[in-house]
Amino acid sequence: MRTRTCLTATLAVALLLLGACSDPTPVADNSPTRGADRGDQSPSDDETPGETPTEDEDGGPERAVAVYYVGDTDRAGPRLYREFQRGQGEALAASVAALTGPPLDGDYRSMWTEGQITAVSYDADVINVIVDPAVRQRPGGMSPREARAAVEQVIYTMQAAIQERAPVQFRTADNPIDQVFGVPTSEPLANGPMLEVLSHINLTSPEQGSVVDDGTLEVSGVGNSFEANVRWEIRRGDEVVMDGFTTMEGWMGPKLFPFETTADVGDLAPGDYTLWVTTDDPSGGTEGFGAMTDDKDFVIE
Repeated sequence: MRTRTCLTATLAVALLLLGACSDPTPVADNSPTRGADRGDQSPSDDETPGETPTEDEDGGPERAVAVYYVGDTDRAGPRLYREFQRGQGEALAASVAALTGPPLDGDYRSMWTEGQITAVSYDADVINVIVDPAVRQRPGGMSPREARAAVEQVIYTMQAAIQERAPVQFRTADNPIDQVFGVPTSEPLANGPMLEVLSHINLTSPEQGSVVDDGTLEVSGVGNSFEANVRWEIRRGDEVVMDGFTTMEGWMGPKLFPFETTADVGDLAPGDYTLWVTTDDPSGGTEGFGAMTDDKDFVIE
């Protein structure tokens, strides 16, 4: 049973995604908020840590990094989705490079561009993120909700890099910056509540562009859905060629729960396919955020 991917499928650091419904929460300088204090998951719960960094030809460490990108939902607005990427160098620097670059999945996007984050450090208490002063104002074309999601992108991605739910202080070179993209940031910020700011479903495997060559598609991810239900479909173009259900490990609680299953795709013809997953919405779209979805393209050889 094997799915060949551009990143090792066993990398899964249980980091939990976000979106943004309210301004990020300030915390006192001397009282950083940790996941355990908030009743939610730490960045290493439920899945195994990423692989040990390896040395590349230039002698620098190569590592897997978990990055949070913005994706759109039908009714809940922009939410964050996690994606694993290959990075180089120290964990925080590698994460910044990935965050300000393009995601593998074309359905996602980053609100940050190269050069807007100039340095990141962690002093065992607060993560300090040095930004270009030009990011103080929200640019044209960026909505207020996207701006809040952009701030949460940095918080969750940097927490993933250090494997701690430490607060984030945005700064210029000399002082804290009072706002980023128009979002208040003068105090250190805790990560936002997961079910308010994260997509309620996020695929880990297959990764975008995976190749399945042994007839078995391995499916895994995290989410929170009514009665833990997950519905999935395999599509070829507009045609649904296979479907099924699986369940998450839980659903009662303000966090995301792992899920996994396998699909026997040995009878499907070689070619390009898409795996689509969705949460269960018992209201049929009449109440709340409605169903949330994620999808990944893969190839059967």
